Amino acid sequence: MMNGLEKSRVRLGMLPLADAAPLIVARSCGFFARHGLDVELSVERAWAALRDKVAAGVLDGGQMLAPMPIAATLGLDGVAVPMVTAMVMSLNGNSITVSRALHARMVRYLPEGPTAGSCATALAAVIAEQRERGGRRPIFAHVFPFSAHHYELRMWLASADIDPDNDVQLCVVPPSQMVSELESGRIDGYCVGEPWNEVALQRGVGVAVASKHEIWNNSPEKVLGVTRDWAQEHPNTHRAMVAAMIEAARWLDIEDNRHEAATLLVSEHMLDAPAASIFASLRMRTGGIVFHRGAATYPWRSHAVWFILQMLRWKQCWLAPNFSDIAFDVYRCETYREAAALVGEPCPRADYKSEGARFIGSPTPSTDGGSIMLGPDAMLDGSIFDAADPLGWLKLQRHGLPTVGYASLLSANVRHS
Repeated sequence: MMNGLEKSRVRLGMLPLADAAPLIVARSCGFFARHGLDVELSVERAWAALRDKVAAGVLDGGQMLAPMPIAATLGLDGVAVPMVTAMVMSLNGNSITVSRALHARMVRYLPEGPTAGSCATALAAVIAEQRERGGRRPIFAHVFPFSAHHYELRMWLASADIDPDNDVQLCVVPPSQMVSELESGRIDGYCVGEPWNEVALQRGVGVAVASKHEIWNNSPEKVLGVTRDWAQEHPNTHRAMVAAMIEAARWLDIEDNRHEAATLLVSEHMLDAPAASIFASLRMRTGGIVFHRGAATYPWRSHAVWFILQMLRWKQCWLAPNFSDIAFDVYRCETYREAAALVGEPCPRADYKSEGARFIGSPTPSTDGGSIMLGPDAMLDGSIFDAADPLGWLKLQRHGLPTVGYASLLSANVRHS
């Protein structure tokens, strides 16, 4: 093994998105090389293609949607190759954008200074109006069935008492095709990551009505994923990858480096989007993409539990698993801590935290004896959940609530965390 690595040449996949920056920075700025890794990046056009290539071993791993490794491990995605993550690549970064035509109809119901919540309420009024006239349901796209985008879109709709399964039509569209689909009128809105909301705004074809940060403050978006077997066969290589990515994320959250990072993404030609939209996407601002601060790179197991709850809530999964077992298996806090130690990165001491309870930043004990200031994690619908009682949270939800028979099935099969 060279430098203690089981494998030094690694091929990682990514999609052409602004929050792929840690991968591009880690390769181009030498963070991977510092840890003995020679990394090739493969730009994929759809999440299913990336997942399939990782599952087949064509790729060693790559950027993944945070729920993807969970769905793969639970066998829900049609591939059923168990996957793991030991690092979150980014928080925030998505938005819900609607066509200018739909927004013009929503404006009649909007107050001055619209918010994510009031925009959802305005959409509910437009839907009711269309229903009375016998018009079609609005069509909204997201990027993948097992994605934060999908769950955030549903959460935003449900916050205004819009039933995502009956009041609108949902479909899947690859991120880079969202703007053209919106412009053509084939969809009325979408939830996607940057730079594709900025592109729609700058081209004058769409209006952003809710950000991921407004729906769930500082929530996980992308992760670094590999198959379970790959992680077992390449533990040192896996740690080195995570360590390099932590360094890249730390570099990215220095404000003076964001312009350099955007310049790098433009010069690498991995994002087929106007330079202005890429620079805007990486600008540091409240609610914008976070790569490092607030323990952003840490794979909280409570996040894994929340994603499993969404799969149950929206009937993607029909049997409740042992939440703690799945969270422990898929979100590898221990590997993260080992990698973080290589680069002097303090880590949270806990694996779980409450979600939705923090409206301001608050400290959590860290492995170096100090503390890390976590950012807010409030949710648009006001919900708070404790990973120790996941089904308690599920039973309080209105839309997506299981039928009586389904609820009984969940209760009969769950082993509580």
